[in-house]
Amino acid sequence: MNLRDVPKLMHTNSNNFFLLAGPCAIEGEDMALRIAEKIIAITNELHIPFVFKGSFKKANRSRIDSFTGIGDEKALKILRKVSETFDVPTVTDIHEVSDAKMAAEYVDVLQIPAFLVRQTDLVVAAAETGKVVNLKKGQFMSPEAMKHAVQKVKDSGSDKAWITDRGTMFGYQDMIVDFRGIPTMRQYAPTILDVTHSLQQPNQSVGVTGGRPDMIETIARAGVVNHVDGLFIETHFDPANAKSDGANMLHLDNLEGLLSNLVAIRKTINSLK
Repeated sequence: MNLRDVPKLMHTNSNNFFLLAGPCAIEGEDMALRIAEKIIAITNELHIPFVFKGSFKKANRSRIDSFTGIGDEKALKILRKVSETFDVPTVTDIHEVSDAKMAAEYVDVLQIPAFLVRQTDLVVAAAETGKVVNLKKGQFMSPEAMKHAVQKVKDSGSDKAWITDRGTMFGYQDMIVDFRGIPTMRQYAPTILDVTHSLQQPNQSVGVTGGRPDMIETIARAGVVNHVDGLFIETHFDPANAKSDGANMLHLDNLEGLLSNLVAIRKTINSLK
């Protein structure tokens, strides 16, 4: 698919990677607008095509008392307000077939979580909305297996599919990124590297996922060097007190420096034969 198929997406002629970024979950209107405004200022300065990311609900928590959301419709309306306020596209993840039609009324890209990417009914429901479908590679799946997820989108009458690599399970409590998979998956669809989820340390005994945010720039640089089409970065102005996935999120204050470095690397890579 062509990036120009995404409504409101700016800087599509910049020859830069595109960016999906925002908080893990929508915690409220003020926080979403604050984060979006900051990211938009940075991406406009650096000419990076940007899609604002925020989960309207979190349905795959380890513990039943974990934060799952502020209410589906309330969170989706906030995503719509971000889009209308700043004239940017938005993406959110869906977990059930019924979510697809509902979320499609508010956002531009529907994301299939890694644990659910083999769920045919869910992928088909997302594709049938006509929205771009971002397929997150299962931690348990090979890069080659993602061609079948993409084919499900195509067989549903849409060519609007992206693939996002979010790391592969390494033992019980760690993730690794196998960069050999990037050129493989790029054969099937535009490929994004989820930098922050790739640094999760899941299955902790306390029931809350850990992470290695100190390695964000290392993984992101490697992704850009290896020609990813896009990057996925969760960011927050107060990760320590974020209601979801704070352990692996990038502090918002560090985003500009990171993206500036990555744009410089991209320019160098583009100059190579």
